[in-house]
Amino acid sequence: MKHLSTERKDMTVIMEVNSVNLERVAVKYEQYPQDKKPEIAFVGKSNVGKSSLINTMINRKSLARTSQNPGKTRTINFYSIEDLLYFVDLPGYGYAKISKSESQKWGKMIETYLLKRQELKAIIFLVDIRHELSSNDRMMYEWLKYYNHKIIIVATKADKLKRSQLQKHISMLKKGLNMDKGEILLPFSSETKMGKIELWEVIENQISDILKKDAY
Repeated sequence: MKHLSTERKDMTVIMEVNSVNLERVAVKYEQYPQDKKPEIAFVGKSNVGKSSLINTMINRKSLARTSQNPGKTRTINFYSIEDLLYFVDLPGYGYAKISKSESQKWGKMIETYLLKRQELKAIIFLVDIRHELSSNDRMMYEWLKYYNHKIIIVATKADKLKRSQLQKHISMLKKGLNMDKGEILLPFSSETKMGKIELWEVIENQISDILKKDAY
């Protein structure tokens, strides 16, 4: 059975990704990969740090394009990880400096993927740990829950806070989303790699049964 390789160093499990590539760039359903591999989607408002998080998780500096300007991702990008699963980078929502028609087109693109894609096994929902949730954040979270998606909430840019402030801001986000008891929220930093190991463990847990089936 193929698996994401790990090494033990000072009792810490470090996830290593050796093989990764941008497999598909899609704007419509017919362009999605057809090989039935499990998919983990990344959802969040523009400039929340999706591309930086993906690059951190796959040990790359710039495979997923990052930008200081919001709205950079305008397609659905499928990244093949170890030929085992896909990371799916969706366009960010809530970017004000685009036309209404463009915004509607992005929204339809995201909705089509999230509603139709059977290979989708979990959604990494990104929020900025520093700030109160936006109305768009709450709307997206409620929409995902309504359709019974498995949601993993990742609070990005945790390095921008003092360690003593983290718990206060985590509690703020949990209250703002009215999270259920069993839901997961992980603080994350692309700068310090905080949360990287924990997030990989959650992802591998979500797809472990599928990988076991593929081994036989």
